[in-house]
Amino acid sequence: MKRLFIDLEVCNKCPECVIKCNYFYHPQNNGITNLREYATFALYCRQCEEAPCVKACYHDALEKQPDGILKRYKMRCTSCKSCSIACPFGTIFPDFIPYLDSSCDYCTGLTKELPQCISTCPDKAIEIKEIEENPEADIYFVGKNLAVHSRRWVKEEIIQKNK
Repeated sequence: MKRLFIDLEVCNKCPECVIKCNYFYHPQNNGITNLREYATFALYCRQCEEAPCVKACYHDALEKQPDGILKRYKMRCTSCKSCSIACPFGTIFPDFIPYLDSSCDYCTGLTKELPQCISTCPDKAIEIKEIEENPEADIYFVGKNLAVHSRRWVKEEIIQKNK
């Protein structure tokens, strides 16, 4: 299955793909910003035992689920950035917290050309390709249509290194 692939090791967060994101249904939507944030959060969140980011949010926009993963309610978020300030590891990036949720539909079936985020990326960090999940190569699936290359923080690795 073809997936949108983002290489977070190469992506320098420049504005080119954000400016050119051409979400069909809403031209002001910058879905690529949401995808980068989604991938970054999924791979870098430390899933703290105490979750200070959850406690810091006065609007209940974050919730720690029984499996330790944080669930985010973006419509509750007011972009106060208290979660970002409370995160002891700096894994909630304030420039990626959207007040109104931008969403990417991967330009599925909308155009025969490449999506603008791919064709305008100066670093070639975004592409659509057939790819398999491969943790040894730091390639992970995030959701159904997204694959990401990035060094993932894994709690078990840290525990093993400290033994």
